[in-house]
Amino acid sequence: MIRDAIKQALVDAMKAKDEKTVSTLRMAQAAIKNRDIELRTATAPVDDDQMVIEVLTKMVKQRRESVEMYEKGGRQELADGEKAEIAIIERFLPAMMSEDEAKAAIAGLVAELGATSAKDMGRVMGALKTRFAGQIDMGRAGALVKAALGA
Repeated sequence: MIRDAIKQALVDAMKAKDEKTVSTLRMAQAAIKNRDIELRTATAPVDDDQMVIEVLTKMVKQRRESVEMYEKGGRQELADGEKAEIAIIERFLPAMMSEDEAKAAIAGLVAELGATSAKDMGRVMGALKTRFAGQIDMGRAGALVKAALGA
């Protein structure tokens, strides 16, 4: 499980006295714990790895936005710190699909769901998110789904 891998990496980083990794992994664990608390009120149980992937993906997205803002503001040292955190967090995420792999996955889902028009975009995006979360950039996926549906 990803949660266990993070815990072990934290222990290893503490032994190696790698402060940046320790602080980043502690942040990740705190975000996961907060999500656990939020889900206590949920009725359906959630796949643990899927939930952890969602939390880590959100953390990476936030940091990428920060990098962009810091670079626009001329604060390269802060941007570099955020980039280092992104690299640490991404070690625990599944590998991202290439453009061609994403197009093939979307085409397969469109065929499987029998989607034919823009009206079916919500169904395709929902299925894409559940099956390929963390493996495909959902911001980019919207345009690819539109193209696949001819919308």
